[in-house]
Amino acid sequence: MVVIGVSRKLRGRQVVAMRKILLGLLVVAVVGTGLYLHRRKKEPIEIGYAASRGVTVWDTIAAVQEPVTKLDYGARVEVLQRFGDNLKIRTANGTAGWINASNLLTSEFWDKTKQLDGQTAKMPVEAAGHTVVLTNLHLAPGRGAPRIRQLGKMVPVKMLERQAMEVPGASLQQVDQSESSGRGAEVKKEDWWLVRARLADKTIVSGWLLGRFVQLDLPEALYDYASSADMHPVAWFQLDQVPDGNGHAKPQYLLVGTRGPEGQPCDFTMLRVYTWSKTKQQYETAYVESDVCGELPVRITPLSADAAAFSFEDRSNGTPTEAEYRLDETIVRRQRTTDAHNESRKRVHG
Repeated sequence: MVVIGVSRKLRGRQVVAMRKILLGLLVVAVVGTGLYLHRRKKEPIEIGYAASRGVTVWDTIAAVQEPVTKLDYGARVEVLQRFGDNLKIRTANGTAGWINASNLLTSEFWDKTKQLDGQTAKMPVEAAGHTVVLTNLHLAPGRGAPRIRQLGKMVPVKMLERQAMEVPGASLQQVDQSESSGRGAEVKKEDWWLVRARLADKTIVSGWLLGRFVQLDLPEALYDYASSADMHPVAWFQLDQVPDGNGHAKPQYLLVGTRGPEGQPCDFTMLRVYTWSKTKQQYETAYVESDVCGELPVRITPLSADAAAFSFEDRSNGTPTEAEYRLDETIVRRQRTTDAHNESRKRVHG
């Protein structure tokens, strides 16, 4: 009887222990499932990047809301939820809040902007300037192209490439006018420039903007010369430096530009070379051409202390031709002048 009693007690204890084990496994399973579901709900639905500087993150999308934090341009965030035009996001430090969808760039779009930055970093600079108004920077030339961000006034930019684009809505109006006047339609175009902009926080961003929203920072010596030549400057280049007669050095310049409205088929139609005169202590026009159809970039090749060469693609005759020039001290010569068109061009030597 004693043995039977002990056996029953052991079996009872085993049953209790088994029940505890099963209960513990059940609790673990429930907690694990809860944690999994909780974590799953918090996984981002996509990754995005702040589209401008100082994007405010709000605690709610209700009428009464409080700011939670601000995002710098390009800040990486996780999108947790969409509600209309609003996004619930989580920042890198775990702060969650709401922003408008227009303030976020998609991961795919961000990658394209980085590719553009890599491309422009390898391109030669044609001119330098600064923005004169609030300016939209686009991923491609044209008003309908996706906007990367907005630039403020007085942002320094490096000008890299020009492209003439049709003004939206202008062609229909011009077609109507041409039909009423009996003349052929002329599509109105505007200049777009690919630039690298340097922001106040020293961030570099690339994109396309309207050329008329940029004022070129011409060397002081060239302002009056460009005005007197009735030239709209497009780009300029330092060819070399020469002694000024007073123990210093003066740069000698190539200036290219256009006349007339923007949106022309040629990047530039005029070029001038300005050299320094020791005797007169001033710049003089050493070379003039006013009938080219030049395309950027212009390539500058230093040859010696007082000599340099420059070249570009000229489409004046309807076919691309490499136009090559050489500057020796203050004398400029075009290297290939075999055709009558080149021979007829005006040359001024100082």
